[in-house]
Amino acid sequence: MNHRFFILFIVFVPFTLFPACGDELPEITKFVSDSKSDLFAIDFSHYQADLKPYPIGVFDSGVGGLTVLNEIFQVDEFDNRTHEFRADGRPDFEQERFLYLGDQANMPYGNYPAEGKTDFLRELILKDAIFLLGNRYWPSGASLQPRFDKSPVKAIVIACNTATSYGLQDIVTAVGHWKIPLSVIGVVNAGAKGAMENEAIDGAVAVMATVGTCSSQGYVRAIESIARQRNRRPPVVVQQGCLGLASAIEGDSSYMDPTGALDPSVYRGPAVHNPQAPIHPALFDRYGFENEGLLDFEKGMDSIRLNSVKNYIRYHTLSLVEQYKQNGGGGPIHTVILGCTHFPFYLEMLQDAFERLRTWKTAEGELPYAALIAENIRFIDPARLTAIELYTSLISQKLLIEAENERTVVTDEFYISVPNPSLENVELTETQVFSYSYKYGRNPGNLEYEYVKRVPMTGSNLNSSTIEMIQSKMPDVWRRMVRFNVAK
Repeated sequence: MNHRFFILFIVFVPFTLFPACGDELPEITKFVSDSKSDLFAIDFSHYQADLKPYPIGVFDSGVGGLTVLNEIFQVDEFDNRTHEFRADGRPDFEQERFLYLGDQANMPYGNYPAEGKTDFLRELILKDAIFLLGNRYWPSGASLQPRFDKSPVKAIVIACNTATSYGLQDIVTAVGHWKIPLSVIGVVNAGAKGAMENEAIDGAVAVMATVGTCSSQGYVRAIESIARQRNRRPPVVVQQGCLGLASAIEGDSSYMDPTGALDPSVYRGPAVHNPQAPIHPALFDRYGFENEGLLDFEKGMDSIRLNSVKNYIRYHTLSLVEQYKQNGGGGPIHTVILGCTHFPFYLEMLQDAFERLRTWKTAEGELPYAALIAENIRFIDPARLTAIELYTSLISQKLLIEAENERTVVTDEFYISVPNPSLENVELTETQVFSYSYKYGRNPGNLEYEYVKRVPMTGSNLNSSTIEMIQSKMPDVWRRMVRFNVAK
């Protein structure tokens, strides 16, 4: 099966694809303007100076956004001397440095809308942007005092599909309100543009993303808007909100239990009696679960818990194709947008899951999914198109560092959020993460509370599987992280 990534230069599509989620900006926007506290503050004098030496800010709800950052590190689509759209054998951003934030303590973002906490999610996303724009961070989770020597940034890349869908317009409006002259770029537009380069008329585009990204309809709106601009009929879009997959990749104990020792009641992934992600006993053979990635299988179907990334992928792939089939199907799914930055880590598993279903036979020898899945699916990772949009934006603003002698600092910076254990009434699990009820029970507007500490990303605040994944799949990112920690 010949799967491939599809990358092409596309003209810029305006931010209006993503209207703000509400009529008013979250309260934190005015809170920052009034400089009421150093918890969420920006030194606006930094943005009256030359922005060119500043790093480029990138944020995600966890470590998945490192896939976007890795692509930005590697991308070579432009001639660095002339800026023409042609590769020159040199990374496009070879002279730039980057500042990354993974808001791991508050992830997954995709669950907030389903829990009725969209306004709190919007506040979280603005806090991410404020962190990048400001200079405040904590040396560690145990530190008693923050530091104020972090660099501000000259551009923001939202390397998170859910954050793009729910927060891009808020950030664009907020930086305008604060009179900060920088670009804000999100990944959803890029993925939609890539999907619309397919010349196929029949068939469907599949979006595999978080529940929140799917419920926002961000990809659907973006694809429809691009189709209108090009006088084309928009393709059928079938979405699968992959509940628990990103969290399983990050090792969240509500969705994965590597030790098998946790109380089953904390599990929130797909299950027979989970109305948000039901496992259908009649389809059990079609899921193709591997026994070693299941818990409590011996107790019966009602007790099964998924406990491997592969089984999550197989569950959601079948659920997507079954949904398309039950809704009447049509032409085959020819394009799959990887609508969560965590998913490219497991591209091969996703490819295998679709191919397995395409060739799966019933006991009678029938192929129920063969006509619904194209033989040559294009998997679209929005990261590369995001990098292209970032490059053109910096060039247009004359902010791209083009010569080595223009660089003042060469070390990239990596930060991650951890729960603030000193906060009154905080609820932590055995693994020292927010309990589900606490995480999704919070409300916006409590700006005197610092729920998390944003600290340097180190081996001590990443689990072993995440470290192994970064080392094996993104060695350049790992080397830069090590360099940052040595410098710290």
